[in-house]
Amino acid sequence: MMSRPVTRGTLAALSAIVLGTTACTIPFGDASAEDTRQPAYFVDEFDGPARPLRGAWIAETGGGGWGNNEAQVYSDSTDNVRIDGAGHLAITARRVGDTITSARLTTQGRFSMTYGRVEARISLPAGAGLHPAFWMLGDGIDRVGWPEAGEIDIIETINQATEYHTGIHAPQTSSRRGQTVSASGRPPSALPGTFHTYWMEKSPGRIETGIDDTTVFTATPADLAADSRWVFDSPFHLLFTLAVGGNWPGDPETAALPATMLVDSVRVSRS
Repeated sequence: MMSRPVTRGTLAALSAIVLGTTACTIPFGDASAEDTRQPAYFVDEFDGPARPLRGAWIAETGGGGWGNNEAQVYSDSTDNVRIDGAGHLAITARRVGDTITSARLTTQGRFSMTYGRVEARISLPAGAGLHPAFWMLGDGIDRVGWPEAGEIDIIETINQATEYHTGIHAPQTSSRRGQTVSASGRPPSALPGTFHTYWMEKSPGRIETGIDDTTVFTATPADLAADSRWVFDSPFHLLFTLAVGGNWPGDPETAALPATMLVDSVRVSRS
Protein backbone atom coordinates (compact mmCIF):
# COMPACT_ATOMS: atom_id res chain seq x y z
CA MET A 1 0.00 0.00 0.00
CA MET A 2 2.19 2.84 -1.20
CA SER A 3 1.52 6.17 0.47
CA ARG A 4 1.47 9.62 -1.01
CA PRO A 5 3.30 11.75 1.59
CA VAL A 6 0.82 13.95 3.41
CA THR A 7 1.81 17.31 4.88
CA ARG A 8 -0.32 18.16 7.88
CA GLY A 9 -0.63 21.39 9.86
CA THR A 10 0.35 21.56 13.47
CA LEU A 11 -1.65 19.12 15.59
CA ALA A 12 -3.42 20.27 18.71
CA ALA A 13 -1.35 19.94 21.87
CA LEU A 14 -1.50 16.44 23.24
CA SER A 15 -0.93 16.47 26.96
CA ALA A 16 -1.17 12.68 27.23
CA ILE A 17 1.79 11.86 24.98
CA VAL A 18 4.42 9.82 26.76
CA LEU A 19 7.95 9.80 25.32
CA GLY A 20 10.17 6.75 25.78
CA THR A 21 13.11 5.04 24.20
CA THR A 22 10.95 2.58 22.30
CA ALA A 23 7.58 4.27 21.85
CA CYS A 24 5.59 7.45 21.73
CA THR A 25 2.12 6.63 22.91
CA ILE A 26 -1.15 7.81 24.24
CA PRO A 27 -2.34 5.11 26.68
CA PHE A 28 -5.79 4.54 25.28
CA GLY A 29 -7.20 1.86 27.52
CA ASP A 30 -6.38 -0.93 29.91
CA ALA A 31 -5.92 -4.61 29.21
CA SER A 32 -8.46 -6.90 30.77
CA ALA A 33 -7.45 -8.30 34.15
CA GLU A 34 -8.24 -11.74 32.75
CA ASP A 35 -6.00 -11.29 29.73
CA THR A 36 -2.82 -13.34 30.07
CA ARG A 37 -1.00 -11.65 27.20
CA GLN A 38 1.58 -8.92 27.71
CA PRO A 39 -0.28 -5.85 29.08
CA ALA A 40 -1.25 -3.48 26.30
CA TYR A 41 -0.33 0.17 26.32
CA PHE A 42 -2.74 1.09 23.51
CA VAL A 43 -6.22 -0.39 23.27
CA ASP A 44 -9.19 0.85 21.27
CA GLU A 45 -12.35 -1.25 21.26
CA PHE A 46 -14.69 1.29 19.63
CA ASP A 47 -17.40 0.76 22.22
CA GLY A 48 -20.22 3.11 23.08
CA PRO A 49 -22.95 4.83 21.08
CA ALA A 50 -22.80 5.61 17.39
CA ARG A 51 -20.71 8.75 16.92
CA PRO A 52 -18.10 10.44 14.78
CA LEU A 53 -14.51 9.25 14.99
CA ARG A 54 -12.35 10.73 17.75
CA GLY A 55 -9.40 9.87 19.98
CA ALA A 56 -6.08 8.73 18.58
CA TRP A 57 -7.30 8.48 14.98
CA ILE A 58 -7.09 11.24 12.37
CA ALA A 59 -9.10 11.05 9.16
CA GLU A 60 -6.87 12.27 6.33
CA THR A 61 -8.73 13.77 3.40
CA GLY A 62 -8.30 14.40 -0.30
CA GLY A 63 -7.92 12.70 -3.64
CA GLY A 64 -5.13 12.76 -6.16
CA GLY A 65 -4.56 9.03 -6.56
CA TRP A 66 -2.43 8.57 -3.43
CA GLY A 67 0.52 7.25 -5.45
CA ASN A 68 -1.44 4.32 -6.91
CA ASN A 69 -3.90 6.04 -9.28
CA GLU A 70 -6.70 5.23 -6.85
CA ALA A 71 -10.19 6.51 -7.61
CA GLN A 72 -11.49 7.45 -4.18
CA VAL A 73 -11.52 10.80 -2.42
CA TYR A 74 -10.86 10.34 1.29
CA SER A 75 -13.38 12.03 3.57
CA ASP A 76 -13.93 12.61 7.28
CA SER A 77 -17.71 12.41 6.87
CA THR A 78 -19.66 9.98 9.06
CA ASP A 79 -20.91 8.54 5.76
CA ASN A 80 -17.39 7.16 5.37
CA VAL A 81 -15.99 6.71 8.89
CA ARG A 82 -17.76 6.39 12.22
CA ILE A 83 -18.17 4.36 15.36
CA ASP A 84 -21.19 2.25 14.48
CA GLY A 85 -22.72 1.82 17.95
CA ALA A 86 -22.21 -1.95 17.83
CA GLY A 87 -18.61 -1.95 19.00
CA HIS A 88 -16.93 -1.36 15.65
CA LEU A 89 -15.06 1.25 13.70
CA ALA A 90 -16.78 1.32 10.30
CA ILE A 91 -14.95 2.51 7.18
CA THR A 92 -17.25 2.69 4.18
CA ALA A 93 -16.54 3.34 0.51
CA ARG A 94 -19.48 4.86 -1.37
CA ARG A 95 -20.33 6.11 -4.82
CA VAL A 96 -22.11 9.46 -4.95
CA GLY A 97 -22.78 10.39 -8.56
CA ASP A 98 -19.44 10.23 -10.33
CA THR A 99 -17.45 10.47 -7.09
CA ILE A 100 -16.21 7.60 -4.92
CA THR A 101 -15.60 8.52 -1.29
CA SER A 102 -13.93 6.48 1.44
CA ALA A 103 -11.70 6.96 4.51
CA ARG A 104 -8.03 6.85 5.42
CA LEU A 105 -7.20 6.85 9.14
CA THR A 106 -3.83 7.42 10.77
CA THR A 107 -2.39 7.77 14.25
CA GLN A 108 0.51 9.91 13.00
CA GLY A 109 1.48 12.43 15.68
CA ARG A 110 -0.80 10.80 18.24
CA PHE A 111 0.47 7.24 18.58
CA SER A 112 3.47 5.32 17.29
CA MET A 113 5.50 2.34 18.37
CA THR A 114 9.03 1.09 17.79
CA TYR A 115 9.01 -2.49 19.12
CA GLY A 116 6.16 -4.74 20.25
CA ARG A 117 3.04 -6.42 18.93
CA VAL A 118 0.24 -4.72 17.00
CA GLU A 119 -3.01 -6.55 16.35
CA ALA A 120 -6.43 -5.65 15.03
CA ARG A 121 -9.58 -7.73 14.76
CA ILE A 122 -11.03 -6.88 11.35
CA SER A 123 -13.82 -7.97 9.04
CA LEU A 124 -12.60 -7.22 5.52
CA PRO A 125 -14.93 -6.40 2.63
CA ALA A 126 -14.75 -8.09 -0.74
CA GLY A 127 -15.80 -6.97 -4.20
CA ALA A 128 -14.49 -5.75 -7.52
CA GLY A 129 -12.14 -2.79 -7.21
CA LEU A 130 -11.74 -2.90 -3.41
CA HIS A 131 -8.40 -2.62 -1.62
CA PRO A 132 -8.69 -2.58 2.21
CA ALA A 133 -5.50 -2.43 4.28
CA PHE A 134 -4.16 -2.29 7.85
CA TRP A 135 -0.60 -1.01 7.70
CA MET A 136 2.14 1.20 9.15
CA LEU A 137 4.40 4.03 8.00
CA GLY A 138 7.63 5.32 9.48
CA ASP A 139 7.17 8.52 11.45
CA GLY A 140 9.63 10.30 9.17
CA ILE A 141 7.25 10.13 6.18
CA ASP A 142 6.64 13.90 5.99
CA ARG A 143 10.35 14.63 6.34
CA VAL A 144 12.01 12.02 4.10
CA GLY A 145 9.09 10.77 1.99
CA TRP A 146 8.20 7.31 0.70
CA PRO A 147 9.78 4.75 0.55
CA GLU A 148 12.61 6.28 2.61
CA ALA A 149 10.51 6.20 5.80
CA GLY A 150 9.60 2.54 5.35
CA GLU A 151 6.24 0.79 5.19
CA ILE A 152 4.87 -2.33 6.87
CA ASP A 153 1.76 -3.92 5.35
CA ILE A 154 0.14 -6.07 8.03
CA ILE A 155 -2.80 -7.12 5.82
CA GLU A 156 -4.01 -6.15 2.38
CA THR A 157 -6.55 -7.78 0.13
CA ILE A 158 -7.93 -6.88 -3.28
CA ASN A 159 -11.14 -7.57 -5.13
CA GLN A 160 -12.72 -10.79 -3.79
CA ALA A 161 -10.11 -11.14 -1.00
CA THR A 162 -9.27 -14.72 -1.92
CA GLU A 163 -5.61 -14.15 -0.95
CA TYR A 164 -3.82 -12.27 1.81
CA HIS A 165 -0.93 -9.90 1.07
CA THR A 166 1.59 -8.74 3.66
CA GLY A 167 5.15 -7.41 3.64
CA ILE A 168 7.49 -4.45 3.85
CA HIS A 169 8.73 -1.65 1.57
CA ALA A 170 12.32 -0.54 2.15
CA PRO A 171 14.30 2.28 0.48
CA GLN A 172 16.62 1.10 -2.28
CA THR A 173 19.24 3.13 -4.12
CA SER A 174 18.54 1.50 -7.49
CA SER A 175 14.74 1.88 -7.35
CA ARG A 176 12.59 4.96 -6.90
CA ARG A 177 9.86 2.73 -5.47
CA GLY A 178 12.19 0.86 -3.14
CA GLN A 179 12.39 -2.87 -2.51
CA THR A 180 9.31 -4.90 -1.67
CA VAL A 181 9.66 -8.04 0.42
CA SER A 182 6.28 -9.72 0.72
CA ALA A 183 4.19 -12.84 1.06
CA SER A 184 0.84 -13.77 -0.46
CA GLY A 185 -1.31 -16.84 -0.25
CA ARG A 186 -4.66 -18.40 0.38
CA PRO A 187 -5.67 -18.17 4.03
CA PRO A 188 -6.71 -21.28 5.95
CA SER A 189 -10.26 -19.93 6.13
CA ALA A 190 -12.21 -17.30 4.21
CA LEU A 191 -11.38 -13.70 5.07
CA PRO A 192 -14.28 -11.56 3.73
CA GLY A 193 -17.10 -10.76 6.10
CA THR A 194 -15.54 -12.68 9.00
CA PHE A 195 -13.52 -11.26 11.88
CA HIS A 196 -9.89 -12.34 12.01
CA THR A 197 -6.97 -11.04 14.06
CA TYR A 198 -4.24 -9.56 11.88
CA TRP A 199 -0.99 -8.90 13.72
CA MET A 200 2.60 -7.71 13.44
CA GLU A 201 5.49 -8.22 15.86
CA LYS A 202 8.49 -5.91 15.54
CA SER A 203 11.76 -6.51 17.36
CA PRO A 204 15.29 -5.28 16.57
CA GLY A 205 16.12 -6.44 13.05
CA ARG A 206 12.98 -8.56 12.67
CA ILE A 207 9.35 -8.20 11.55
CA GLU A 208 6.71 -10.94 11.60
CA THR A 209 3.09 -10.77 10.52
CA GLY A 210 0.27 -13.24 10.89
CA ILE A 211 -3.41 -14.08 10.72
CA ASP A 212 -5.00 -15.45 13.89
CA ASP A 213 -2.59 -18.08 15.23
CA THR A 214 -0.56 -18.45 12.02
CA THR A 215 2.63 -16.58 11.12
CA VAL A 216 2.55 -15.81 7.39
CA PHE A 217 5.59 -13.53 6.87
CA THR A 218 9.01 -12.86 8.39
CA ALA A 219 11.62 -10.31 7.30
CA THR A 220 15.09 -9.41 8.54
CA PRO A 221 17.89 -7.25 7.07
CA ALA A 222 19.24 -10.39 5.40
CA ASP A 223 16.20 -10.35 3.08
CA LEU A 224 17.16 -6.98 1.60
CA ALA A 225 19.28 -6.30 -1.46
CA ALA A 226 22.76 -4.91 -0.98
CA ASP A 227 21.62 -1.39 -1.92
CA SER A 228 18.48 -1.45 0.27
CA ARG A 229 18.33 -0.12 3.83
CA TRP A 230 16.59 -1.58 6.89
CA VAL A 231 14.72 1.41 8.36
CA PHE A 232 12.32 -0.49 10.59
CA ASP A 233 14.05 -0.08 13.97
CA SER A 234 12.35 3.28 14.41
CA PRO A 235 8.87 4.54 15.37
CA PHE A 236 5.99 3.65 13.03
CA HIS A 237 2.33 4.75 13.21
CA LEU A 238 -0.85 2.87 12.27
CA LEU A 239 -3.16 3.28 9.29
CA PHE A 240 -6.46 1.88 8.06
CA THR A 241 -7.50 2.51 4.46
CA LEU A 242 -10.24 1.34 2.15
CA ALA A 243 -9.06 2.26 -1.34
CA VAL A 244 -10.98 1.74 -4.56
CA GLY A 245 -9.50 1.09 -8.00
CA GLY A 246 -5.95 1.99 -8.91
CA ASN A 247 -2.93 0.10 -10.17
CA TRP A 248 -3.56 -3.09 -8.25
CA PRO A 249 -7.28 -3.96 -7.87
CA GLY A 250 -8.12 -2.43 -11.24
CA ASP A 251 -11.07 -0.63 -12.78
CA PRO A 252 -13.21 1.19 -10.18
CA GLU A 253 -16.14 1.50 -12.58
CA THR A 254 -17.31 -1.98 -11.60
CA ALA A 255 -16.55 -1.53 -7.89
CA ALA A 256 -19.01 -3.19 -5.53
CA LEU A 257 -20.20 -0.18 -3.53
CA PRO A 258 -21.08 0.62 -0.84
CA ALA A 259 -18.57 -1.61 0.96
CA THR A 260 -17.59 -1.51 4.63
CA MET A 261 -14.50 -2.57 6.55
CA LEU A 262 -15.27 -3.22 10.22
CA VAL A 263 -12.63 -3.01 12.96
CA ASP A 264 -13.62 -4.60 16.26
CA SER A 265 -10.48 -3.69 18.22
CA VAL A 266 -6.89 -2.50 18.01
CA ARG A 267 -4.28 -3.48 20.58
CA VAL A 268 -0.57 -2.72 20.93
CA SER A 269 1.60 -4.40 23.55
CA ARG A 270 5.30 -4.63 24.29
CA SER A 271 6.93 -7.90 23.32
